[in-house]
Amino acid sequence: MTFTLRSATNEDRAAIESLVFGVLAEYGLAPDPQSTDADLHNIENEYFGKGGSFDVLIAENGQIVGTVGLYATSAEVCEIRKMYLASHARGQGLGHRLLKHALAKAKALKFSRVELETASVLKEAIALYERYGFRQFRPCHLSSRCDSAYYASI
Repeated sequence: MTFTLRSATNEDRAAIESLVFGVLAEYGLAPDPQSTDADLHNIENEYFGKGGSFDVLIAENGQIVGTVGLYATSAEVCEIRKMYLASHARGQGLGHRLLKHALAKAKALKFSRVELETASVLKEAIALYERYGFRQFRPCHLSSRCDSAYYASI
């Protein structure tokens, strides 16, 4: 099966929320549309408007099966947010593809550091981040469903 990456638009919001909230539920994590997930209300403004990006991975049938956002926290630092894959799309190397894509895009956007927050139940994602050289650190703040943070210099 062929998958393509493209920039998300606000018209993708319902499909993105469905995917993100569905994956969270799989792992026993609660969506938080009023806080942690409020950035999905206006993807174009929250990501592109602030110097970042948000991309979706599309299956041949047009379904969004993956997401990854780069949220600018400063001119030099961005945060990987909403990197999720539908359960039926896992195990095909697509997580690697999303992360590699995000890191290349972060570099192209002139960020020098990429950070992310995660939950320890997302063991596969954490293993992937560590394989790409991400190291754990203690941030000033963590979102309510996350218990660790990682960074990588690019």
